[in-house]
Amino acid sequence: MAEKKKKDEIKPDVNASKDEQVGFHKGSLSTLAKERQELARILQIVEQLMQLHIGALKELGIDLEKEAHTAMQDAPPKKPAKPIDEML
Repeated sequence: MAEKKKKDEIKPDVNASKDEQVGFHKGSLSTLAKERQELARILQIVEQLMQLHIGALKELGIDLEKEAHTAMQDAPPKKPAKPIDEML
């Protein structure tokens, strides 16, 4: 199993100049923004596929609302998510 990174590992070297630190953070933000755009595109594709399957099931007479209600009753209680700083 991969070891968790410490918070300090995402920060640039403290001996780096201010310009280097600014460049590091701007580059990180640019990369993350592109990743977010790609994730949004993937989510849109998944949503479209799900809607197609929902439509097909409705045509076959399946009551998805009833099944979702049953699934919610059978599901175990959800644990609260950890804050992001604890995940890093």
